[in-house]
Amino acid sequence: MPAHLLLQNFEIMRQQQFVKLLLVVAIPILILSGLFITNRSVTVEEIVIEEKENKSDLPAILERGVLKATTDYNSTNYFVYRGQPMGFHLELLKMFAQHIGVELEIFVTNDLGENFSCLLADGECNIIAMDLAVTRSRRDMVAFTEPHSQTRQVLIQRRPENWYHMRSSEIEDLLVRNQLDMAGKTIYVHRNSSHLVRLKNLMEEIGDTIYIVETDQEPELLIERVANGEIDFTVSDEHVAQVNQTYYANIDVQTPLSFTQNLSWAVRHDTPLLKAAIDEWMRDFTQTRQYANLYAKYFRNPRSSLMARSPYHSLGGGRISVYDDYFKRYAEIVGWDWRLIASLAFQESRFNPNAVSWAGAFGVMQLMPNTAAMYNVTQRSAPIENIVAGIKYLEWIDRRLRDVITDDEERVKFILASYNVGLGHVLDARRLAEKYGKDPNIWKDNVDYFVLNKSKPKYYLDPVVRHGYARGSEPYHYVTEILERFEHYLNAVEG
Repeated sequence: MPAHLLLQNFEIMRQQQFVKLLLVVAIPILILSGLFITNRSVTVEEIVIEEKENKSDLPAILERGVLKATTDYNSTNYFVYRGQPMGFHLELLKMFAQHIGVELEIFVTNDLGENFSCLLADGECNIIAMDLAVTRSRRDMVAFTEPHSQTRQVLIQRRPENWYHMRSSEIEDLLVRNQLDMAGKTIYVHRNSSHLVRLKNLMEEIGDTIYIVETDQEPELLIERVANGEIDFTVSDEHVAQVNQTYYANIDVQTPLSFTQNLSWAVRHDTPLLKAAIDEWMRDFTQTRQYANLYAKYFRNPRSSLMARSPYHSLGGGRISVYDDYFKRYAEIVGWDWRLIASLAFQESRFNPNAVSWAGAFGVMQLMPNTAAMYNVTQRSAPIENIVAGIKYLEWIDRRLRDVITDDEERVKFILASYNVGLGHVLDARRLAEKYGKDPNIWKDNVDYFVLNKSKPKYYLDPVVRHGYARGSEPYHYVTEILERFEHYLNAVEG
């Protein structure tokens, strides 16, 4: 069923149920208590409207146009590789947000307590989108969605030294294979995780002590510590363990500690419409070939180990591109965070110094010949010269806008649009905004509308327009995509 019909059905059901409750139970009690004796009578419709005002449920999300989610940062769920934000849950979230027709905003943390706080205490997030094992204790706190995958928990241990020279039977004799043999072992696990709960239950089952060390370090870092010989044991979900085994050949992940468990997203208990929309979409999507390919991309990809060890992986070397040092050194020219300039360069050329567009723009920053000539740069110039010229051009635009658009964050959007389509067209859009009663100093839902529609005769033939026709869809999306990518860089790459 389409999302809008699902929403309508649930709204009708909720209103009917709530009105019935009011008529049968609540209103008689209120009348008897004298609470309805006021200067103005309160209608049932007003009470229903007040009950429906939940900032976390689907109607509020659709009205706001933004879905807010929290996830964790690791080599499968969320990361940046060669300037491109990636991750299993990032891609799932993008597809679901597109499905319900809203934008996506992500809060990233590896502190599980902060993930739950974002959803429950702060109310800043609508979804926890990660590999949450469905447990009875967690059901009291959150409502789990339809599972996105299944896994089981496994013990991570280190193979003996020189294992590659040993027979398989000799290796097996030195590894923990029976859960009873975990008695007396010290095992490190992530604080508040389902792995901690499982180990405590396992102690009861084997009737002996397992020494558990709780830590704020995420499971993948604990796996790395096992591989490096810093600790002997940890616990991980099997699909994550298998990915990490491609990085660390000396770890063993073959000892199961649990039965197969569902992994789901979580929402608040008081957001039934959001949960229903996710459930419907997740049930359908997980049966598709697209989902199978997505899962294989992150959990069965032999290139994963090469990617994670790359200096251009946010978990490996933490670099966005080979030009990071240039972006950092010269960002002060325009006064921007260097990662914003990196996001622009990715949008323009994907950091390819030899890129040339159909219109003649060239280099990392895709300078048009006339613009490049202002800074004595040609196609034969070194990448650093192209980058510096691009940043100087950004500063040139900034100087022409800063007196009229005084808000720094807002002005960035105008500068980006001008870099793409030309300052003249953006100034035209500001004049159109002013003429049609919009704010010429605000981008979203104001000036961006006239940039987007500057290809229509109604607007490009308007007397206030001085630079004529422009294909506005490109700068419109250009600004959004650069700023969205910049937010991912802020989440995943140190400044």
